[in-house]
Amino acid sequence: MTAAGPSPRRSRPRLPAVLARVRARGLVRVLAGAVIAGVLLAPVLAGCAGSQGSAGGDAGAKDYENAEALKPLAAGFARNVLQDQKAIWTSPFHMTRTDAKWWLTFGAIVGVAVATDHRSAQQLPNTADQRRFSRDISQVGAAYTLIPILGGFYVSGVLAKSAKLRGTGLLGGEAVADALIVSEVLKYAAGRQRPLVGDGGGHFFHGGDSFPSGHAIESFALASVIAHRWRHNKAAVIAVYGLATLVSASRFSGQKHFASDILVGGVMGWFIGTHVSETH
Repeated sequence: MTAAGPSPRRSRPRLPAVLARVRARGLVRVLAGAVIAGVLLAPVLAGCAGSQGSAGGDAGAKDYENAEALKPLAAGFARNVLQDQKAIWTSPFHMTRTDAKWWLTFGAIVGVAVATDHRSAQQLPNTADQRRFSRDISQVGAAYTLIPILGGFYVSGVLAKSAKLRGTGLLGGEAVADALIVSEVLKYAAGRQRPLVGDGGGHFFHGGDSFPSGHAIESFALASVIAHRWRHNKAAVIAVYGLATLVSASRFSGQKHFASDILVGGVMGWFIGTHVSETH
């Protein structure tokens, strides 16, 4: 019998080849993220600001903040939300060259954020106490918390006979409703998994509901309305945007969302709140 020779050693891939492969995968994730962001965000970001001027002239977009009877309030609220949704989802057809530049720039930023989400999510200790504390804080931006706040604005306006307070409650409610509709549609379309689901990669089109952050979009939509209507009160502006930022950041530290989910939600919320404030 002849002795068996030494088994051939498996050659290790050279370092340049490994780096090239990593870079290629990173580039693919950036491009994929940018494409996904473009497809999903175009209706909201491309012309939301540009549609404000044209929507402002519609007969149905009249200011209804002085109405106190339930029927005209409900009718005006529903009419304005429908007009907002029409303006948001048809905005790509009214896109200007300037709008397109901003949309492409933001889409690229979101693409990079999506590509680095998994790594950025591992930068915090991510302990059980951290997640529990963060989720408690984030409940300030939940819909069931924002609705009583909006009701407080309106009731205070009625009692104080202040059209500004009543209008803040009504337009804030309109912005939150718009934000909720937009976020639910995009969540369903994106199907992104949350950070603690599966392998933590935040994969799109897997039946998830992570993208975008509902807390971020609703908080910033309301903050934008309040900031626009109380723009001369710098303390109020700083407070509402600071609170919206705190709520959004807590969704990241609570491992409920990736950084890109929060970025997209915050920017969309600001646009929606601005659109509602300047249109109606």
